[in-house]
Amino acid sequence: MSKQFTLGKNERLKSRKQIEQLFAEGKSFVVNPFRVYYVVNDLPIAIGTSLVNKNGLLQFGIGVSSKNFKRAVDRNRIKRLTKEAWRLQKNDPIAIGLKEKMKAAGKQLNVFFIYTGKELPDFTTVKSKTAIALKKLEGKTDENIS
Repeated sequence: MSKQFTLGKNERLKSRKQIEQLFAEGKSFVVNPFRVYYVVNDLPIAIGTSLVNKNGLLQFGIGVSSKNFKRAVDRNRIKRLTKEAWRLQKNDPIAIGLKEKMKAAGKQLNVFFIYTGKELPDFTTVKSKTAIALKKLEGKTDENIS
């Protein structure tokens, strides 16, 4: 069974240092109902397959405010929907092209979505907005790489 559609451990943004750097130095844009933060980092000099597999070229995180959604069930649902949308679209030509650009430049892209909407979304909305965010991200990272 192919593992290409999984959202593995190396593709999740979990490092506290990387998340703090993302919010301190990163840039952002809005695709309603998401605010998308991103930062392009250098990979260490020794780019081996094990290093790329360990760190990942494209790492993703999601957050939902407890101010807008008091119940953890609602926050977790939004996070699940967004992770699923990202997982399904990470093998689209746009995301694959983004990974190839990062690999060629020896860079790593960290992306963090914050859900800013006030109502529970449906999956089709989340998926379409995630696709729009990926397209915008591709254009914005072209500026940072060159």
